[in-house]
Parts: sequence; structure tokens; C-alpha cells
Amino acid sequence: MLNLLRVRQRQGHKTTAFPKALPQLPARFRGRPLIDSSKCPNGCTECVDSCPTDAIQITVGKPQFDLGKCTFCLECTEACPENAIAFTPKFAMATSTRDDLIIGDEGLRLAEALDKKTRALFGRSLAFRQVSAGGCNGCEAEVNALSNVVFDLSRFGISMVASPRHADGLLITGPVTQNMRQALETTYNAIPDPKLVVAVGGCAISGGPFRNMPATNNGAESVVPVDLYVPGCPPHPLTILDGLLRLLDRIESGERQAG
Repeated sequence: MLNLLRVRQRQGHKTTAFPKALPQLPARFRGRPLIDSSKCPNGCTECVDSCPTDAIQITVGKPQFDLGKCTFCLECTEACPENAIAFTPKFAMATSTRDDLIIGDEGLRLAEALDKKTRALFGRSLAFRQVSAGGCNGCEAEVNALSNVVFDLSRFGISMVASPRHADGLLITGPVTQNMRQALETTYNAIPDPKLVVAVGGCAISGGPFRNMPATNNGAESVVPVDLYVPGCPPHPLTILDGLLRLLDRIESGERQAG
């Protein structure tokens, strides 16, 4: 017992202070992309041609990112001859609408808080039933990490439950394969109203690398309505946590931030 106490004292406090303080992320972390369209030469499509998931399009001569399709693979940064694209350490990327995930150099509109009436119904807690709808276990692993000592999701009153009957909402990962479509619909219908749906990861938002394949449904929105979109491949636990806290109005939301 004394040895355990010594180890605990030596290790110190492991839980992140977020959202009261911003975390220190490793230099290799790939967060929200930053686009400087002023560097883009007319007619250049190198970034578009390099993207494996068609996440980049040129609109009025400027590149636009669809974060719901992006795998954060860095192919575009390596292909761009003018270094007009860079991935920043900004982990906050969750949005309330699918359209808000399409960004240019004007920035990103982050997720809005639930309306006052809905927040009153849920109180200050949320219980989710998680469904892996054909995922590769990348997003699932990051969702599981939210329960460890570093992120400690339960301290915010947010938990994952085993039964949809005990849930306030549905947290979906994976592109929604044909084999999982009925299971997802059944789980959604079993959750009492009102209910929330969170799509975690590029696959759950758009189908990701498996988009338009006959075995998938191009994400959760093709089957159930979605209230929160959390991009990434997979998204960092902080990206997921940030989005959930914005729903509960624990973080200032709705701001359009540059970059």
C-alpha cells in the first residue's frame, strides 16, 4: 500500500485541465487546416489532384476543404507548390451542421449549444449509446480513451451506456455498412425522445475513404438525423470532448475563428 501511495505521489495529477486551460499537444498533431488562398496561383489544382478522398475543391479560384471527408493525410501540403496549406494544432473542429465543415480561408463556425429548453430536459448530463457502424476501430479507440484518467469524460456528467433505453443520444462511428444499417436504425428508434446524434470521424460523416462504395451508406446522415459532426481520421479525444461540451454550453460556442 505504501508503494502505491508513493507511485501516486510521484505521478501527480494526470487529468487534463481542459476546458479551463488549453492542453499541450505534440508538434506532430494535425488539427484544423489553415488555407492561405493568396498564395494560390491561378489554375493550380495540385492539392485537388492529390487528395485521396476528394475533400478539396477549387471554388472561385480558391481551395475549400471539406473536413467531413478529410483524412488529415498531409498529401495536399506536400503537393502544394506554394505551401498555401498547413495543418495547425487547433483541435476544436466539431460543428452543428454539415455545411459548416466546408471551410476556406475565412475560418470555421464551431458547434452551437443546444437550445435552452433542450438543455433543461437533459439537465447537465448526457448518456450516449455508442454504435460502431462498420468502423476500423480507430475512432472507437479514441472514444474509449475519453473514459481514461487523462480525459475523464464522466467528470462532465457525460457517459456511455450499454442500453439505448438508458441513453439521451447516439454516438456513431464508421461509414454505416449495409450490414449495420438496420442495427443503427433499431438502436436510434429505441432511444427515448428527445435524442441527440453525434457522428464521430470522417467515415461517420461522409463515408470517408469508403464513400460511394456499394457496401456502405456514406455515413450516419443517410440513415438518421445528425446534431453534431466531429471530423477527423480518427478525431483526437479533445476534438470529441470539445464538441460535446459545446453542446452543453460549457464552452463559448458559435464563434467563427480564423484558420
